[in-house]
Amino acid sequence: MVINVNLGAQSYCVNVERDTLNKADKFLNLNRKVLIVTDDGVPSQYSNTILKLSKEGFVVCLPQGENSKSFKCLEKLLKTMLDNNFTRQDCVVAVGGGVVGDLAGFAAAVYQRGIDFYNIPTTLLSQVDSSIGGKVAVNFEGIKNIIGAFYQPKFVLIDPNVLKTLPKRQITNGMAESIKMALTSDKDLFEIFENNDPFLCLDEIIIRSLNIKKRVVEQDEKEQNLRKILNFGHTVGHAIESVKFGELYHGECVALGMLKMCSDSVKSRLINVLNKVGLPLTVNFDAEKAKAALLHDKKSGNKTVSVIKVYNVGQYSIEEIPNNEIQNLI
Repeated sequence: MVINVNLGAQSYCVNVERDTLNKADKFLNLNRKVLIVTDDGVPSQYSNTILKLSKEGFVVCLPQGENSKSFKCLEKLLKTMLDNNFTRQDCVVAVGGGVVGDLAGFAAAVYQRGIDFYNIPTTLLSQVDSSIGGKVAVNFEGIKNIIGAFYQPKFVLIDPNVLKTLPKRQITNGMAESIKMALTSDKDLFEIFENNDPFLCLDEIIIRSLNIKKRVVEQDEKEQNLRKILNFGHTVGHAIESVKFGELYHGECVALGMLKMCSDSVKSRLINVLNKVGLPLTVNFDAEKAKAALLHDKKSGNKTVSVIKVYNVGQYSIEEIPNNEIQNLI
């Protein structure tokens, strides 16, 4: 299935198709210098497939995990392009999860003020969420995504077959983002999680999630208003993620963050779904450190923090929480 993200001059296509990785050159212009960015948690066969399809490819494999979304790793990508005389006519291809996509996209955005960027997400989390929308970033001083930009890819290639190599924890990690979008925007999708085996419905979950995000991004590309709904669960989730750095996955933190932002009736249904797919319900962390991280969050204003709340499945409310209530929120 082809999903068109309509953003005027920045429009692009998302192709969701099994076994499409092996014919990536039919969708991506690889007839030039290509920087292929991956990490050591991604099977090397994926990046090697793109390398073989490229006219002149260079693979940079980074250590797996959030620590790679750093200025040090960004410098490595930029130096590789500079040393190999990349021009504005060349491109960057991300082959990996959200960390790889965010970092590679940011490198593409800043090298010579912007070169083509293609995203080939290989985790469920990146396939349903971070692969589209154009948010690219690095972490700084322990704060997630605090340095970044909006830079849309030229094409997104999603091959659900690559999910077969993922451990179950990574699949459930991605499901958290899909559950997030279902709660705010698609009650039918949420009922798929409630009434079916989600692990057997991955293609439908991916497509329905992408269509939710596509509609939101098309209306609010740079998060002025509506796109804030994609942050449901992220305000508290990012704070937890900052203090539990490396111990919990992003989706696991989002799952925990959602629990604080639901009505009691929604929360009981959410707990059942989180239990079903294997996402956490509790965590121990330093509340004071989490509060400090939350105050640094990019959604924080001078006196309030914007949060998304869900009182009924498929509906949402954007609310401003005073900073002096943050401790209670945490």
